[in-house]
Amino acid sequence: MPIKFRKSATTVARGTSQKTTVHYYMKCTPLKELIEEFNKTSRVKGKGKLNQKIRNELVRRGGIEFVPRVAETL
Repeated sequence: MPIKFRKSATTVARGTSQKTTVHYYMKCTPLKELIEEFNKTSRVKGKGKLNQKIRNELVRRGGIEFVPRVAETL
């Protein structure tokens, strides 16, 4: 099953009672939205799991490579 970006949303059309479900998967999310969410969640405590999912998706798409920080020793 694909990785979710956020919870699925179900809407009910007025008058017809027809239900429509929208699924938010990582692979369907625009690159710009992923980068914005990554920058926003990197400062929020408790969003590490979403942050890692976004990192994995950006690496999977290519073009973005994350390099671990090296601690400076004096």
